[in-house]
Amino acid sequence: MELLKQRFKAQADKLGEEIKVILKEHGDTVIGQTTLAQVYQGMRGMTALITETSLLDSQEGIRFRRHSIDELREKLPKAKGGNEPLPEALLYLMLIGEIPTEEEVEHLTSIIQRRSHVPIYVFDTMSALPKETHPMTMFVVGVMALQGESHFARRYANGMSKKDYWAATFEDALDLIARIPHIASYVYHRKYKHGKPVQPDGLLDWAGNFAHMLGYEGEEFKDLMRLYMVIHADHEGGNVSAHTTHLVGSALSDPYLSYAAGMNGLAGPLHGLANQEVIKWIFEMQQYLKTESPTNEQIAEYVKKTLAEGKVVPGYGHAVLRKTDPRFTAQMEFGKKYMPNDHLVNTVWRIYETVPPILESLGKVKNPWPNVDAHSGALLVHYGMVEYEYYTVLFAVSRALGVLSSLCWDRALGMPLERPKSVTTAAVKRWLNKEVQNLGD
Repeated sequence: MELLKQRFKAQADKLGEEIKVILKEHGDTVIGQTTLAQVYQGMRGMTALITETSLLDSQEGIRFRRHSIDELREKLPKAKGGNEPLPEALLYLMLIGEIPTEEEVEHLTSIIQRRSHVPIYVFDTMSALPKETHPMTMFVVGVMALQGESHFARRYANGMSKKDYWAATFEDALDLIARIPHIASYVYHRKYKHGKPVQPDGLLDWAGNFAHMLGYEGEEFKDLMRLYMVIHADHEGGNVSAHTTHLVGSALSDPYLSYAAGMNGLAGPLHGLANQEVIKWIFEMQQYLKTESPTNEQIAEYVKKTLAEGKVVPGYGHAVLRKTDPRFTAQMEFGKKYMPNDHLVNTVWRIYETVPPILESLGKVKNPWPNVDAHSGALLVHYGMVEYEYYTVLFAVSRALGVLSSLCWDRALGMPLERPKSVTTAAVKRWLNKEVQNLGD
């Protein structure tokens, strides 16, 4: 662990010096121009955050430290006998900025394994909730119950120096990443499997062990979990879960509080909940059409019905991307390799053939292409995970890798409290009427 922290600190110090030079020489340089529409419409497209771990390109999709999804699947170390990259390898890449060796990934896996114990009181806290509670609520309650273990909170209360904020955050981040699969698997078994959790296997990698604790022993499902955890890990800093984690963390809330806040954002229908909305929509379509294998023509008619009712086709469109999400493509390749004849998976592919032309014909949709949510549920159903309300918890486990890595970088670089200026509509009117020179006066 100390070696990993030393490497992280060396990278952080180097980047910190580069940032000082950039600010000294270019601090007054203007970036773009904000429009009034952006201010009113969710700050869409405003460049206002620094996130070191990933960047979302509108044409190429997400890049982790400048590496595409295809490059990650090729270059990152894999589990013995597995075909998909290890999430621990991506975690190392996001923290250190370099593709790790197999030995470096094995070292990080061993660190995570040693830190994975969850106190009994955390499970007792979750068990006090009604079984009808949404799995994301159970999950976040478990994370919040674990907050008492925070190194950052304890050391801050004892008068920690600012120069040590990063180290305490780093410790918390590794602890939390190690523990959340246990919390997530407990949620799954308590809500859906009569409360009989599966004990962890200390010989497995992080995602493989998570699959095992969920009760899925097949090697294909373990590989699916590795792929799922990698492609959902991060999506630059402006999405709700990443931004919320950063925002709450900027107040020096510890990583447990910050991550829990971010996951409450992930649970929203317009963010992480979208993957369960996709599979629900497909099931409803199959029921309406009375077939497990609708034709392209039948799908087209149902899509038009959905749109005519003022609804959206879930899984299609993205705030930034302007082409098919590479994460969708990666899952499609996985499906073609392991389940080419699955009815539900084939329906997803026929939807992919059908929906974009219809949305394009409307002339109102900037991105008619599928995002990551359009495919993931079908793969999970193939292996028997039909509890689609739980899918967002899987997303939350994965997203911990990115948002907690970013939080480490926030503390290492001394990122300040986030406090943007807001104005009223009355102030906007005064400014537009030239009653004041500057908006907000």
